[in-house]
Amino acid sequence: MALCSTKKVILLTVCVWLGFMVVIWFPELLPHLKSKRAIDKGIYRQEADDYKSNSSLHKDAVHVCITSDKNTIGGMVALINSIYSNTKHHVFFHLVLDAESQDHLRIWIETTKLKDIHYQIKVFPETWVKGKIKVRGGRQDLAKPLNYARYYLPKLFPDIKGRVLFIDDDSIVQVGFSSECSSASRRLTLMKNNYADYIDFKSKKIKEMKIDPTECAFNTGVFIADLDLWRKFNITNQLLHWLELNTKEEIYGNERGGGGSQPPMMIVFYKKYTNIDPGWHVRYLGWTSGTSYTKQFIRMAKLLHWNGRFKPWGRVSQHKDVWLKYYIEDPTGKFKPARKN
Repeated sequence: MALCSTKKVILLTVCVWLGFMVVIWFPELLPHLKSKRAIDKGIYRQEADDYKSNSSLHKDAVHVCITSDKNTIGGMVALINSIYSNTKHHVFFHLVLDAESQDHLRIWIETTKLKDIHYQIKVFPETWVKGKIKVRGGRQDLAKPLNYARYYLPKLFPDIKGRVLFIDDDSIVQVGFSSECSSASRRLTLMKNNYADYIDFKSKKIKEMKIDPTECAFNTGVFIADLDLWRKFNITNQLLHWLELNTKEEIYGNERGGGGSQPPMMIVFYKKYTNIDPGWHVRYLGWTSGTSYTKQFIRMAKLLHWNGRFKPWGRVSQHKDVWLKYYIEDPTGKFKPARKN
């Protein structure tokens, strides 16, 4: 009996030892461990080594900032892939997320074709905008903290000098970057918007600004900003002034265009921006579920933006096939685009 027990102990010890050695020698056999190793590799190779130790390598890079959260992270991945697939220029991605999504995104990048991109991930401190947001009527999803991360670009990325390109995560880029992609965005659209569609011109504070209500509005879903000038003129504080003022009195929010992060930027940058080629921002793809543009026109567009309620990862949206072309399946299975039955 004792001899039998001894054999069992020896056999169990050998099995444990073999299992341990398999983990060391063949980690790829364990998918979760493989993902963890990939994450660690990504943190070191991309963020620590590339960005901090050799930041001079990115001197001539196009710096692209994208913000997202757990509900829209698939859009961020599709946008990254569209840029990575279509441009030969050196691109560095600055990715801003909620705390819950940072590890999820690292796995998504490091275990797919995106593993070779240069990137850094920043978690947006939601306390920065706590108590400063008020969305009146309309879409309450515009009150999400990540929607206001664009106000804090110099604070989030203190090492970036010069220009950064900001793109909303419900967009797709269909061509490579070039020198023509500079300045701010007046979008090509079938619908015309002006300042009166976003801002309450009955407000005394707005009247003091002497803003023309018929001035064509620009959209803040795609823009290029010089962060050196942003810092020089303290743009973040100017934006926060209007954001906080709107919680105390109505400055914007009940107009046709809605509220969110756009109206403060329209006020602060009034007459202080230049236009880009309108093909670089074709909008309103998410405004209705029906098709607004022909397939030929969509193919010619350089940047597509599904702003509005009908997102390309939702069950109903127009030109969803274009977005799906760049979407990469989530290796964790957490994010699943809705599909028609």
